[in-house]
Amino acid sequence: MSDRQSSNAYWQANLRIIWVCLAVWALASYGFAIILRPLVSGIKIGGTDLGFWFAQQGSILVFIVLIFSYAARMNRLDRDHGVDE
Repeated sequence: MSDRQSSNAYWQANLRIIWVCLAVWALASYGFAIILRPLVSGIKIGGTDLGFWFAQQGSILVFIVLIFSYAARMNRLDRDHGVDE
C-alpha cells in the first residue's frame, strides 16, 4: 500500500471513530435527556426518572467513558498504522 493510501485509510478510520463518538454523545446528551425524555421518564434509576438522570449525570458519565474509549481506540489505530509514539 502506498504512503498516500495508508494515510487516507488512517484518516478515514480516525473520522469513523470520531463520528461514532459524536453520535453516542448526541444520543446521550440530546436524545435521552431532551428529545426522548417522555419515552424514558417511566424508567427509574437512582430514585429519579432516566431522562432527568441523563440530563444531570448520565451525559457527563457517558462523555467521560467516550474520552477514555476514544483514547484507547486511537492508540490501537496508531499502532496498527505504525504512527504510534
